[in-house]
Amino acid sequence: MTTDVNNYRQRFFIDNSVVRGDVVRLTDAYQTVIAQKAYPAAIKALLGEMLVSASLLIGTLKIDGKLSIQLQTSDDNARLNWAMAECDHTGAVRALASFDAQSEDDQKLWASLVSSDDAFAQLGAGVLFISIHPDKGEAYQGIVERVSDNLGECLAHYQKQSAQIPTIIKLATNDVAAGGVLVQLLPQSDEDKENDPDLWDRLSVLTNTLKADEITDLPADEILYRLYHEEEVALPESTPLHFACTCSQEKSEGAIVQLGLDDAKQMLVAHDGALVLDCGFCGKEYRFDAKAIDQLFGIDDAPVSETVQ
Repeated sequence: MTTDVNNYRQRFFIDNSVVRGDVVRLTDAYQTVIAQKAYPAAIKALLGEMLVSASLLIGTLKIDGKLSIQLQTSDDNARLNWAMAECDHTGAVRALASFDAQSEDDQKLWASLVSSDDAFAQLGAGVLFISIHPDKGEAYQGIVERVSDNLGECLAHYQKQSAQIPTIIKLATNDVAAGGVLVQLLPQSDEDKENDPDLWDRLSVLTNTLKADEITDLPADEILYRLYHEEEVALPESTPLHFACTCSQEKSEGAIVQLGLDDAKQMLVAHDGALVLDCGFCGKEYRFDAKAIDQLFGIDDAPVSETVQ
C-alpha cells in the first residue's frame, strides 16, 4: 500500500458504490515549506491545509499538469496579503505566503492567532480561487465562494456547486504534519439509490467523527478502518508526494531581461554590484554580477551567473 509513510496520497473506494476518496499526509514536504520563512503559527497551519487541499483536489482530476489554491486580497486592512499552494501530477508540492508583521501591533496579532481559520480571516475581503494548468490545453481558474473562514468547508462547497458532486473535506495540521481526507459521492444511477438509499448520509456522519489528531497522526489505512470498518474499502497503490520547486537559472535570467538593461544596471549599483534573485519557495539564490548582466543583453561573452543554494 503506502511506500512513503510520511508524504503520500492514498486513494480509496467503497466497493459496490459510487463513493471515492483520498487521504493525504505530509510531513517532510510540509516542514520544508514552513521552514522557508519565519511564519506565525496560524499561517503555518493555513499553508499546511492548502498543501493538503491541492494534493487532494488534483487527485480528482485526470490531467498531467498542476493545480494551485490561491488567496489574494487588495483589502488595505488585511494582514494576510496572499498565500498559494500547488501540487502537480507527479506529486510535487510547494507553497508560499506573504503577510504583514512589521508593526508591533501586527506582531502581537499574529502571536495571538493559532488556527488556519484565524489566518484565513486575516485575508479580509480577499478571494479564494483554484487554478488548473494542464501541460496540454488551456488553463482554468475558478473563484471559490467564501462560505466561511474554514478552507475545507469552502472547497467542499465549491466542489458541490461547480461539479455537482457532494464532497466532504477534513483538514488538520500540527507542529509535525499536515493531513486531510476527501470523500465524494459520484453520480448515482437509480439502481444505486435503490440499493443503498442512505449511503451518503451514513458516510457523512462517519466522516464527520474524524478528529484533527487522527488526521495528522494516523496512517491512511488506520483512518479508513476507524471510519468505515463496516464498509468494504478498496485501497489501490498510493501516490508519493514530495517537495519540489520550479525555479531555475533560465527563469531568473528571463526576469532580468524583462526588467531591462538600464533598470538592471541601476539595481546592480544599488546592491553593491551583485543582483541576487532569491526563490521564496525553496530559498535558492541566483546571483548576477555586471559581466553576467552584460552577457544577458548580448554585450560580452562573460559567464552568466552563479547559483547559490
